[in-house]
Amino acid sequence: MTGGAFVGWRPAAGIAAVAVLFAAVAAAAGAQEPSGRGEVGISEHLDAQVPLDLELVDETGQVVTLGSLIDRPTLLTLNYFRCAGICTPQLHAVAKMLGQVGMEPGKDFRVLTVSFDERDTPEIAARKRDNYLKMIKRPVLPGAWRFITGPATATRRLADSVGFKFKPHGDDFIHPAGLIVLSPQGRIMRYLNGVDYLPADVQMAVNDALHEQPQPTIAKWVAFCYSYDPESRRKTLNITRVAGLATLLALGAFAAVVIFRGRGRGPGGKAGA
Repeated sequence: MTGGAFVGWRPAAGIAAVAVLFAAVAAAAGAQEPSGRGEVGISEHLDAQVPLDLELVDETGQVVTLGSLIDRPTLLTLNYFRCAGICTPQLHAVAKMLGQVGMEPGKDFRVLTVSFDERDTPEIAARKRDNYLKMIKRPVLPGAWRFITGPATATRRLADSVGFKFKPHGDDFIHPAGLIVLSPQGRIMRYLNGVDYLPADVQMAVNDALHEQPQPTIAKWVAFCYSYDPESRRKTLNITRVAGLATLLALGAFAAVVIFRGRGRGPGGKAGA
């Protein structure tokens, strides 16, 4: 582009060009999505009520209602106990966080891990609970972390209520990972997505839940850059999306230059006095 051609640009033309390129990049990124998009993931249902009347089964085999397990701020995870993929790093991260957070697990809040695989039994849940409690680097109260099972109809209803979407994949499941933060009344206050939880983030989320202040997820853009790989059962970097975001940032900078230079010139492309 020659200098004269550049000078002849108007701010409106620059903005229009950026808008067209933005649409093109978005369309290209969308074209790379697998056909199953929307079948697996987390859709935030902030301030929604979870079904407290759900009947589940605790580690001793006793039938309990969901409401009886949520009597303080609660960090809910949805997993299945045979999972050798994303569940393992997620639950390890929860154990690590419980050993570092500046609150008392079991008193200030509790963790509730519910299996959505009806083949999981209370005996399996009890073993998992014992193993993960041993990983916590400090003593915790017995009720700090509960492992719960239940019939598929009940656990599916819970998953649907919090926007947790999963599907069968052979003998396993494809599913997302995250902490769903509930108030003592069972309302959804916040989502902490992924498999790494900073103690400070958890502490703020628990305070929000205690005061019933729902907060949207700030780091959603991170998930945008990743796609779930069913074969490895892990999230992989989506190069198309990253390249698209980088392109949009460059185009934004270009538009700012065009608009700035356009404002500094008078009619006919000449610099104003």
